[in-house]
Amino acid sequence: MGVDTAMGFFKLREQDSAGDAKTLGETLEALKYNSDGLVPAIAQQYDSGEVVMMAWMNRAAIEETLETGRVCYWSRSRQAYWRKGESSGQIQKLIEMRFDCDGDALLLKVDQTGPACHTGRRSCFYHKVDGDRVVIDGEPLINPEELYK
Repeated sequence: MGVDTAMGFFKLREQDSAGDAKTLGETLEALKYNSDGLVPAIAQQYDSGEVVMMAWMNRAAIEETLETGRVCYWSRSRQAYWRKGESSGQIQKLIEMRFDCDGDALLLKVDQTGPACHTGRRSCFYHKVDGDRVVIDGEPLINPEELYK
């Protein structure tokens, strides 16, 4: 589905009432994937609200995630599917998936086992802006070398 059609799908949904539904298939078709067929996905710890990471998903990764309950992303650097935790053991279990109002981003509410970041930190968002400085605000929970043995 082209961007204009996707915009139309989600624009029309703005008028829908709570409880109105469309099929998963037509909603996935209407998502605004980029030129590489990807959409950004924000992973948030379901019980605390902490944002732990952002990664990319294509339709097949979304479908696999929904089928298995274990989050699967598309790795742009490896050009391969990346099942969170497959080498580190720090998995993400999907609790809930949501699409934003424009259909150009996903929110994944997850149960994150251990650190989400390849640096061993709980969150990938550990660079905190503090006035005119950017401060590291979290220590690694696990040495990255131990994560990826």
